[in-house]
Amino acid sequence: MKIETPLYVKFIMDRLEEKGYESYIVGGCIRDILLGNIPNDFDVVTNALPEEIEEVFKDKKTIDVGKQFGTIIIHLDEASVEITTFRTEGEYVDGRRPEWVKFVSTIEEDLSRRDFTINAMAYNKDKGLIDPFGGVEAIGKKVVKCVGNPEKRFMEDYLRILRVVRFSTVLDFEIEEETFLACKKYGEKISQVSMERINQEFVKILMSGKPSIGLEVMRSIGIFQIVLPELVPTIGFDQKNPHHERDVYNHILCVVDNTPPILKLRLAALFHDVGKPHTLSVDKEGVGHFYGHDKVGAKIAKTALERLKFSKKMIEDVSILIENHMTHHGTFKDKGLKRLIRRVGEENIGDLFLLQKADRECSNKDASIESIVDMEKRIKKILSKNEAYEIKHLHINGEDLIEMGYIEGPEIGEIFEYLLGKVMENPEFNEIDKLKELALKKYPIDKKI
Repeated sequence: MKIETPLYVKFIMDRLEEKGYESYIVGGCIRDILLGNIPNDFDVVTNALPEEIEEVFKDKKTIDVGKQFGTIIIHLDEASVEITTFRTEGEYVDGRRPEWVKFVSTIEEDLSRRDFTINAMAYNKDKGLIDPFGGVEAIGKKVVKCVGNPEKRFMEDYLRILRVVRFSTVLDFEIEEETFLACKKYGEKISQVSMERINQEFVKILMSGKPSIGLEVMRSIGIFQIVLPELVPTIGFDQKNPHHERDVYNHILCVVDNTPPILKLRLAALFHDVGKPHTLSVDKEGVGHFYGHDKVGAKIAKTALERLKFSKKMIEDVSILIENHMTHHGTFKDKGLKRLIRRVGEENIGDLFLLQKADRECSNKDASIESIVDMEKRIKKILSKNEAYEIKHLHINGEDLIEMGYIEGPEIGEIFEYLLGKVMENPEFNEIDKLKELALKKYPIDKKI
């Protein structure tokens, strides 16, 4: 089997081999190539020690990111390549870091320490594909299987339990039985892994083609309640409403799967109805209602996303989407739509409509998104005409008002809000002379002196 590598990777491997060392591409890049995908990056392993790697590439920029673990990054014009010395590892003292690392002399020893068979393959042009643990067979059978004893693999690093979920979800592979049972046995240990590391794997699950696969696998192996405890009350929660055919949890799964892979949108879809179990009221006809679940859900999501170590900006955007996801039920004049744009932000308004469409389509088989599409068209028209919806869009500023005789202070802000409201209703008012006239009529200066 011949595997083509980019020229910059070939340069790295050729340079090492010219100096008498072995070199192989290894891991995920081979898996991706065998699956017919383009690898995101290429990792190289070698029997050269870290100091020897640095010497071989002394004419290039190198970064020591973990010399004690054998890893050096080489910066080339085309890309950066991570080179690691063949190694084996001792017991993991904290479920994350090996107690010791020992450099070894063969590629087979190096591959034996890796997590899954689909990631334990190596290749170079002279020896071809090195596959001591059946990675090719696992790809053919579409299974995720640990290298060696799965319990030992998970005890080395409990994050691998979530990595099983990620590969199963992203690749749409089954989990091999012994690997699955070991996941269940050690699933609760995922709580010992740092949330930053959990975040990285969780995001990859959420951004996959069908995130519901991963969420259900997480549930089946017993880590759902550790990673996403806020969503546990939604499981099996009957909405008692004729407009919803699914319980809250399965509705959420549907919405997540039916939104594009935009992280803030997927997170908003995941948490958009998390407030429903906390806001249920049943009317005299026995119909369930969830007044205020959007506001409650936004607060719960904020707490969850902070715990999951998402950025402040991401949490803010997701909260905005959740808090406004029910606005499609309203009837808006253009002024109301402009207030919605102002509240949500132009950068989020398109994602809000995507969320609302998925939400509506996952409600029941007869649900229509016509009203959402109409609202979206009207907002696009407003934006295309550059109509004002924020104070900064007004053709008047604070200096103009002060020159007119107004005193700097809270009243200036009040005037701006008044003028913006007028311009939202009548865009033709957004001219400086008309704005001055409106300000003077509503806030006469002589009464303020």
